[in-house]
Amino acid sequence: MEDLSDHLFPNYARLPVSFIRGDGVWLWDDEGRRCLDAVAGIAVCSLGHAHPVIAETLAKQSRKLLHTSNLYRIRAQEKLAEKLSAITGMDAVFFCNSGTEACEAAIKLARLHACKKGNQAPNLIVMENAFHGRTLGALAASDMKSETFEPLPKGFTRVPFDDVSAVESAAVENPEICAVMVEPIQGESGINPGGDDYLPKLRHLCDKHDLLLILDEVQTGVGRTGEWYCFRHTQSRPDVLITAKALGNGIPIGACLANKEIASQFTAGTHGSTFGGNPLACAAGLAVLETMETEDLCGRAAEIGNYLLSSLHSALDSVDRVKAIRGMGLMIGIELDTPCKTLTADALQAGLLINVTAQKVVRLLPPLILEKRHADRIVETLHDVIINFTGERK
Repeated sequence: MEDLSDHLFPNYARLPVSFIRGDGVWLWDDEGRRCLDAVAGIAVCSLGHAHPVIAETLAKQSRKLLHTSNLYRIRAQEKLAEKLSAITGMDAVFFCNSGTEACEAAIKLARLHACKKGNQAPNLIVMENAFHGRTLGALAASDMKSETFEPLPKGFTRVPFDDVSAVESAAVENPEICAVMVEPIQGESGINPGGDDYLPKLRHLCDKHDLLLILDEVQTGVGRTGEWYCFRHTQSRPDVLITAKALGNGIPIGACLANKEIASQFTAGTHGSTFGGNPLACAAGLAVLETMETEDLCGRAAEIGNYLLSSLHSALDSVDRVKAIRGMGLMIGIELDTPCKTLTADALQAGLLINVTAQKVVRLLPPLILEKRHADRIVETLHDVIINFTGERK
């Protein structure tokens, strides 16, 4: 196939492969090679590829109506909002196109809520090693090198992850703190879960100091950890919830959910999106949630995730190069003792798609439709690839 990549911005380190077809957990490239997909488009295609319900839903909706804008009511948007509200216990939803847009909406919402309470310089507590997106506000809330993009928006106080005492100290020291924003499991920094009592303690602390609790569940949400949303494992419901990725199974959609009092701060003109929540995206979102219910994919993620995690421990715990294996549901990280970005190419050659994040962590985010035989193949392939890995190549 002709290579036209010179016409693209060079801001991605793409592997030398082009996929043209998918079916379930499998992808085929333009040379006919088959790969087991343990990345799922970075936690997006949780129902796998070419799921018949999603394909039919998109085809049917595309023949009726794609887009009208939010100048008018959109029935599918209202139905999807109702469904998400029932799942999360939140009152209202703002739809956008991605996780970083949902994060921006949450930041604006928290600041507006604080300003209306008399706080004219609202400040959000965020975490070390956090990742919330690449737009300027989300980047400022993230813990990434960003000197090139300075000046970034101000108004963020960074504290260690999984350290409730640090959050409380910051809240006490700065009366302008209005919210705490956190990922229940830090994804980009290497699949780092907070302790079992982290979210409950944050919920209690936010109630104590009258702060909003904002949970970024862009990666952990929509069944990834074995629950609809990670906060449901401990019933630590946030005031604001950010979701995206798997909600559309490949169709771009993001959402910011909030309780009614907070959501009411957004009035006509305070925030918006041209494409957000259009009929196609919301039809996809509804089909995803309904299919997940029908196929009990939250339960499957918990069951197969436990099986995969246990199998990885059995296969890799004795390998000196492996320093830690951690995760929840089908969100798993394998930390090595050395940078291992080139493992993605090695795994590709062996017919497995993986991702490496935080330089040293193999990240597994397979579709929730994964079966034990697929999990076994992931473990066997990873074992061989890691055993034969001799270190990062230049």
